[in-house]
Amino acid sequence: MTDGKIWLNGSLVDFDNAKIHVLTHALHYATGVFEGIRCYKTINGSAIFRLGDHIQRLIDSGKCYFMDLGYSKQELERAVIETVKANGMEECYIRPIAYYGYGKMGVNPMPNKVSVAIAVWKWDEYLKGGAEKGARLMVSSWARIDARALPMRAKATANYANSALARVEAIKAGFDEAIMLNSSGRVIEASAENIFIIKHGSLATPPATSGALEGLTRDSVIKLAKENGIDCEIRDIARDELYTADEVFLTGTAAEIKPVGEIDNRTIGDGRAGKITKQLKELFEAVVHGRDEKFSKIWLTPVN
Repeated sequence: MTDGKIWLNGSLVDFDNAKIHVLTHALHYATGVFEGIRCYKTINGSAIFRLGDHIQRLIDSGKCYFMDLGYSKQELERAVIETVKANGMEECYIRPIAYYGYGKMGVNPMPNKVSVAIAVWKWDEYLKGGAEKGARLMVSSWARIDARALPMRAKATANYANSALARVEAIKAGFDEAIMLNSSGRVIEASAENIFIIKHGSLATPPATSGALEGLTRDSVIKLAKENGIDCEIRDIARDELYTADEVFLTGTAAEIKPVGEIDNRTIGDGRAGKITKQLKELFEAVVHGRDEKFSKIWLTPVN
């Protein structure tokens, strides 16, 4: 992708002109926060999923790093819509990012101005394995960093160095994705997705207090499950619970709802998307494409 427009510090610029200095603070010290948002083609035209919630999380992430983004929540929401419109995409992935820019080098970011950018692109299948076939996962040897090291409620670039090491380890070992445990050996999430297990018809997902990101797709699934009479528990999950689960799936903006077929060479269920995973996936897709009478109205922001 080399055409289209990127919103950079208040202006739409050509894709190839959205540049930063090589001495940008965030490049050297990982002082950046970001979001992943989706725009979907719905029955009423293009709409952005949970835009306000994503922008609020971006602002909250910035607070953890003493960032004044320089724009109000409403201005950032308008900028996202403007960027989607400028690129003429019916469906796309949206990446807002705020970061400390070029100024004074050194660990302290405070002397540097914060820059904000918004880019969009078409993101096809994020993890291997189709709608039916489950992804192959392994438990990573890398422990998930926790709140003693970095603010885990912030969706920060620094956190994803940990994720990148786990993902590369999994891929090099022949798997699609990694599952990360915390320092207590509890299941937290995948390298870039939240995780759910299903046992005897009941859902469970790790709590944010254990180190899991408060994912908005995760939150959406929890609300959809409760609305449709599916029991959902937020609790600690032990590693061996993964192996004996009836179903396992991942959630994330890029991955959406992704069934898991295998963990550490152990087949989960029959290795394919299970009944409840399919049900939740169908419910989620109805929402994002504007076919749900309740949640589509509150979670979708029309582009036009």
